[in-house]
Amino acid sequence: MSKSPIQQQPSPETPPEMKYGEREIAEGQLITFPNPRVGRRYDIHITLPEFTCKCPFSGYPDFATIHVTYVPNERVVELKAIKLYINSYRDRYISHEESVNQILDDFVAACDPLEVTIKGDFTPRGNVHTVIEVRHQK
Repeated sequence: MSKSPIQQQPSPETPPEMKYGEREIAEGQLITFPNPRVGRRYDIHITLPEFTCKCPFSGYPDFATIHVTYVPNERVVELKAIKLYINSYRDRYISHEESVNQILDDFVAACDPLEVTIKGDFTPRGNVHTVIEVRHQK
């Protein structure tokens, strides 16, 4: 009869090895590529339903769906990159208002869109439902 191998737990002094997904999130940045139709106005809608961060006051987790609607200029955001970028907020202590405003700032810096709206629709907690919407227009 063979025994199953026992998985060793890391010792308290040794930090656990990062999983590949954690590494991708930690190294992630908003990557863009050339707009295939520069000069044509069109809308791009991106929905990211798994946003999470931590309340800077209580430490409780906050959950939201982030909606990005933008009119590209010369650059378009790569979808896997924005997914990893959004996932990077999961362990950050940041308010609803600051998180949505920071997403807007980073998105504008990466893509320089003609216009963009970022909406954070936060899951109700304590009988309070918050929706934060910010805009940028050239």
